[in-house]
Parts: sequence; C-alpha cells; structure tokens
Amino acid sequence: MTAVVPKEPIAFIDLKAQRRRLGARIDQAIGRVVDHAGYIMGPEVKELEGKLARFAGAKHCVSCANGTDALALVLMAQGIGPGDLVFVPAFTFVATAEVVCGRGATPVFVDVREDTFNVDPASLEAAIAAMKGRGRARAIIAVDLFGQPADYRRLQPIADKHGMFLLADAAQSFGSALDNRRVGTYGAATSTSFFPAKPLGCYGDGGAIFTEDDALADVLRSLRVHGQGSDKYDNVRVGVNARLDTIQAAVLIEKLAIFEDEIDRRQRVADRYTTALGNITSVPRLMRGATSVWAQYTLRLADRAGLVDACKRAGVPTAIYYPIPLSQQTGYRHFPSAPGGVPVSERLAREVVSLPMHPYLDPDTQDYIIEVVRSALP
Repeated sequence: MTAVVPKEPIAFIDLKAQRRRLGARIDQAIGRVVDHAGYIMGPEVKELEGKLARFAGAKHCVSCANGTDALALVLMAQGIGPGDLVFVPAFTFVATAEVVCGRGATPVFVDVREDTFNVDPASLEAAIAAMKGRGRARAIIAVDLFGQPADYRRLQPIADKHGMFLLADAAQSFGSALDNRRVGTYGAATSTSFFPAKPLGCYGDGGAIFTEDDALADVLRSLRVHGQGSDKYDNVRVGVNARLDTIQAAVLIEKLAIFEDEIDRRQRVADRYTTALGNITSVPRLMRGATSVWAQYTLRLADRAGLVDACKRAGVPTAIYYPIPLSQQTGYRHFPSAPGGVPVSERLAREVVSLPMHPYLDPDTQDYIIEVVRSALP
C-alpha cells in the first residue's frame, strides 16, 4: 500500500473538523442566545429565515423543528388526509412516507432511475394511471437523493397535468441547483432538514420549508405554533408544536456563512473520488444542468459485502443508504406500488455503499480510502 495510513481514525462525516474551524464563533452565537434568553422564537430565528430565503432565492422560508415536521406541515397545510394518494419514491428514508401515513393518506411507491437514483417520471406516470379510481391523487413528494435535485423539468409538468401538489424533499440537497435555480424554488414547496449530518446541519434537530406562495407561508407559520392566529390564545386551526429552537438558529447562521465554501470543498472531494474510482464502479450521474452538494458519495457494485469487509479491516467507515426499499419494509409493504413494482429500487438496495464524505476530508486520507477501495475491487 503506497498511500499513507491515517494516524487518527477516519470519520465518515467529520463534524469535529467543522467545529474546529468555526470555534469561538459558535460559542459566541450560543452565548448571545443564553444572554438574551429568548430561547423560543428568539430574534435569531427570523434572522436565519431571512438569510436562508436569500440563499435559496425563495420568497419565504419557514423554519421548524426538524425535517420530518417540514414535510408534515406542508401536507397539513394542503389538507392531505384519508382517501388521498401521495406518490413517493421507494428508495429513500422512511420519513418521506411516514408523514403521508401520519395524515391518514396512502403512500404509493414509485421507482427511481438507474442513473440518478431519483424519481423515475415514467414509473410515476404509470402509478398515477394505475391508481385511478382508488383514491384522490393529491401530491407528489420528490426526494433529492444523495445531494442532487430530482428531475423537476419532467416532474412539475406531470403534477400540473394531474392537478397535483409537488413537494420537493430537499433533506439531502439544500445548496444544490438545477438550471441555475437553487433548491428551494422548485415545486409548490420545498422542505429540508438540518440534522447534524446533513450538508447544512445544526447541533440537534432542525428543518425549514421554502415557498413562493404567500398564503401557504402564512398557514405554515400558524401550524408550527399550535395553529396560532393573531394571538397565541386564538388558535384558528389545529396545529402542532414544531418551532425551531433559537440556539439551533444561532448555530445555523454561523454555519450558513461558510456553507458556500463547504459546498465547493465537497465538490472537490467528489471529483477526486470520481477520477480515481469512476472506471471501476458506478455512481449516481449528475443530470445536465444540475449541481450536487454530495450529502453522500455512493458507489454501486455487485460485491458490496466484499468491499464493506475490506474497508472495515482497513479502518475505512462505510454506510448503506438504503438497505431495504420502503415498499418492502414491515410497516409499509401493504401500501401500493407502481405497476411492475420497483425493481431499480430493489437492485440499488442490494448494491449501494457510501464512502466517507465531508468538506474536511484531506487529500492524504482520501487517497488512503481510494487505495483501499481499488484494492478490494476486481
């Protein structure tokens, strides 16, 4: 082995390195909240929402407690409920379907594309046609998997044709763009997550929703605070408690200030991986006109177990996103899928594995990871 073996354990996502970079800025931001004691809906929350909206190019940003609440609030605001059908990809994290069931609606699983791993418009169209007469086709949730936007060029016309609401699940893609439009401006609304491991993460849970719709934004702001109207004791609708903590907003303000640079660093890491590994394995293809924030760097290969074992022996952490399609999970297998099922999602679940990816992955450590992977593959 020619690459230098790292002295320290390799982190899959190195949040400590980011912490070292931000240092006193985070301490001071948290300290300011402690000093003014506005822990709930303090001034940093509004400041963050304004900065996030400007970053994304969106008219409104409504922060909330986590990424799952971001999805759920949009469905609540749209009145999704029993008898409604919501079309979701089978190859994603459970939250995308969970929020549909939480509203008493029915998730319908559609397949993803072989090249991008995002929603396959053809599978979506087939599923909509097959479910005709079995419920009200109300919404599509498109997941931007692993960091790049879904194919909104094709998905939005499908939603428009069928009179459906398109919700962009950007939990993994905030900061990416399609056709020079940042995520946050696609669909009728966009949700995202600030879970610590996300490209833009806080020090706990957090989320946000972006929209151009004034009325929708007003309803979302009400829903996240118990359905509040003009006064906290005048609740004009049934809502939930889904506010973003002020301390998390303060942390995110500081992290957003370096986010552009971190996105550039992620791209450099991804480019080095692709240059070194692209000829021996496959990765999700970037669509023309799309950028990615590389929430994960994911390989696809037949002998996944062999690579995982080799990496483990060499001290290289790996992760599998996702080992079981939603349509096969115990709590969800009784819900309908697109005609012919979701064969691409099933293949990906057997073949994908993700390598360490973060903005602070130094070249020497990455070279070691690359050498371990290349040595393990035929």
